[in-house]
Amino acid sequence: MKAETITKKLDNLYEFDREPVKKGKLQGIGNFLGMYAGEHVAGTEFVIGILFVAHGVSVTDLFIGGFIGNVLAVLSWALITAPIAVRERLSLYWQLRKICGPVLVFIYNIVNALMFCFLAGAMVAVSATAVGIPFNIAMPSLGDLYPNSIGWVLTVLAVGAVITVIAIMGFESLARFAKVAAPWMFIIFVAAAVNSFPKLGIDANLGNFWQVANDTIWTGTAREGVSQFTIWHVIFFTWLANAAMHLGMSDLSIFRYAKKWYYGFSSAVGMFLGHYVAWIASGVLYAAATSDAPGPVAWQAVGLAGAICVVVAGWTTANPTLYRAGLALQVASPNWKRWKVTLLAGAITTIAAMFPALVMRLLDFVALYGLILIPMGGIIFADFYLFKKAGLQTYYAEKHNLNFNIAAGATWFILLATALFANRVMGIDLFFLPFPTWVAAIVLYLGFSKVYQRSR
Repeated sequence: MKAETITKKLDNLYEFDREPVKKGKLQGIGNFLGMYAGEHVAGTEFVIGILFVAHGVSVTDLFIGGFIGNVLAVLSWALITAPIAVRERLSLYWQLRKICGPVLVFIYNIVNALMFCFLAGAMVAVSATAVGIPFNIAMPSLGDLYPNSIGWVLTVLAVGAVITVIAIMGFESLARFAKVAAPWMFIIFVAAAVNSFPKLGIDANLGNFWQVANDTIWTGTAREGVSQFTIWHVIFFTWLANAAMHLGMSDLSIFRYAKKWYYGFSSAVGMFLGHYVAWIASGVLYAAATSDAPGPVAWQAVGLAGAICVVVAGWTTANPTLYRAGLALQVASPNWKRWKVTLLAGAITTIAAMFPALVMRLLDFVALYGLILIPMGGIIFADFYLFKKAGLQTYYAEKHNLNFNIAAGATWFILLATALFANRVMGIDLFFLPFPTWVAAIVLYLGFSKVYQRSR
């Protein structure tokens, strides 16, 4: 096939980058159930479950705190994000352009895309830890900062290339892939954990599970050199691990394809099968394993099926994340087709995946990228739900042909500086900052807009 023919076909993969999704392209709830299950029964779960054990979360804190946090996350998607997405049918990036103007959105989209690329990169690295097993490639440990072998670099390049191609194919391809993979991945997660019970001394009838879990797995004591987590860390991290997606509104880009707003509750499949059961399962696996790397951990538990599960789990997280990154860059460079900017995002993602430190610091990174992006979610919330009630104009930049909405820019920059000060100077943990920052963004943007719109 000629290169120009391939390019033409790729150019036709239109994803409604600059306009509302047409009615004929709306998707049923099955695609959303599959995507959220696939994205959250995924590579991050192998890493986060391991890190909760390392941070000394107690078994009670994990089970109770995780339940509360996941309920809050589902409600955030269903009651806040999905109704806006279904009403407007716009991607996050084009909706922000109407509110904030192209210059401010350009800055935001570059930051947003890089954050998504780094997150997808962590998942490429997770998949690579399993792909490298049959080739006896030296795996980086959680303490490594730089690539540790040529074999690791080549493995990451191969995995990154596959993930980029799938992301280029668009939303429907992502949904189909996730729908097929998600049920199988969940079964492997649970089977691997159950298969590890004998190594930990857990009885077949599970009569001593709670006691062994308390004494051996989630002991309530952090590993040396790692900070101690409480139930509040678990609640806020579980709720806000995906803050950029729900309160930060990135999943407007996903739910704009939904027929009904209540499809937002489909996120419960990902939250409870992934961010609850899968974190518990990966904690069990880690306690029974002799390795830090997700691939070998799963391999030791259930062999080849476990290794394949890690590969697919990394893919199903990285694919929609990379898709979002491509959309963000596409708005920042509107003269480029989406497949070209997704290809660029894939290259950035793959390079980032070569550095194991990205996985090692995943908890902090997830909290940080949510914190950076969440003020814009508060701005969208205020514009959609509150502006007309307050006598203010919605989509102000579009209606007045503004390149830079000063009220929105001031809100974002002030809150980022305030959050950085709170974390670095006052010592407030990153996990506790996204929600108050989101609330502050709503209040500040309303106040600044009243002054700004009246002054003009």
